[in-house]
Amino acid sequence: MRATIPDDEERRIASLRELKILDTEPEERFDRITRLAAALFNVPMAVISLVDKDRQWFKSCLGLNAKETPRDAAFCAHVVYSREPMIVPDAFQDVRFADNPVVINEPRIRFYAGYPLMLDDGSCIGTLCLLDTRPRTLEGPDLERLHDLAGIALREILGLTTR
Repeated sequence: MRATIPDDEERRIASLRELKILDTEPEERFDRITRLAAALFNVPMAVISLVDKDRQWFKSCLGLNAKETPRDAAFCAHVVYSREPMIVPDAFQDVRFADNPVVINEPRIRFYAGYPLMLDDGSCIGTLCLLDTRPRTLEGPDLERLHDLAGIALREILGLTTR
């Protein structure tokens, strides 16, 4: 199920593109965050995802062999719309994702946890997300830790504009 487009989509896309981060080379400072996230939460995949007009582009991607995916298949696009953390304990059991290509095919995502990356203007440009091939949950202190890591990722993204 495709995520609803946010009401502020035009401004959101403009804010994202002003950052000049899309399609940049991988950087250790972002890869360090996804490695830490994967280790801290014991998941095989962690991603810093930026949701563009028609795609989800990965600034850092641990455990997946992709640099981007279509926005239509992006779990993270749902977070961009809601501007709230989203936990999907078992994608097979969630009507929004049960027939998603990354759920029914490789890498067979079962668990998703995404925390929004919010700009000061209220735009959600993407997420820091955790992915697993087995069902699981995330709550309480773990959600707070994901929030903290998302804050670090956002600070690094914003640091790009001050170079």
